[in-house]
Amino acid sequence: MGTVRRFRTVGSRALLVEYDNLEAVRAAYAEVQRRRSRDGSVIARDVVPGATTILFDGVPDTKALARDLASWRPAEPVVDDGPLVEIPTVYNGPDLAVVASCWGVDIREVALIHQSFEYEVAFCGFVPGFSYLSGLPADREVPRRASPRPRVENGSVAIGGRFTAIYPRSTPGGWQLIGHTELTLWNPMTDPPALLPPGSRVRFVESDS
Repeated sequence: MGTVRRFRTVGSRALLVEYDNLEAVRAAYAEVQRRRSRDGSVIARDVVPGATTILFDGVPDTKALARDLASWRPAEPVVDDGPLVEIPTVYNGPDLAVVASCWGVDIREVALIHQSFEYEVAFCGFVPGFSYLSGLPADREVPRRASPRPRVENGSVAIGGRFTAIYPRSTPGGWQLIGHTELTLWNPMTDPPALLPPGSRVRFVESDS
């Protein structure tokens, strides 16, 4: 699954685990979910994955958890068994030409290529409801803009580096914008409040409106 690089205690009841890479994080987080499903194991009150870390919060004994995690050998490859969410998308973003140039394709092909992959929410961050979707192959990575926009509209579908994402609210942003969706990504009145929590599988489907 990759190597645990470091354990760091955060206060008295949280443990931050640093891994080699995103793939190791995904494998470890999937193992947490498998153990919960299999025998109801409650490893921590909250388990929050990041790009190269997982925060285990609400831990009775952080030293015991660190010893346990060091012995884990999650099954490989990670099985994508989270819920599948379809995102109806209008591909009309202002950076379509930039992405087409990076990919070496006609601008009309960007939507078809973007829809051809199934994505998984690797982690959330930046603002509430902003989900980092992994699944773009290395040859489809796109650099972020040299200068971020002061305002990106709510629902904008974007690509930044190896990830694709949807802006859950209007905010500054430096990702390449390729489309827009009308779905609500973050609603604090629902449970869970995020439409796309970690582990969710995502497919983009083209929409006319």
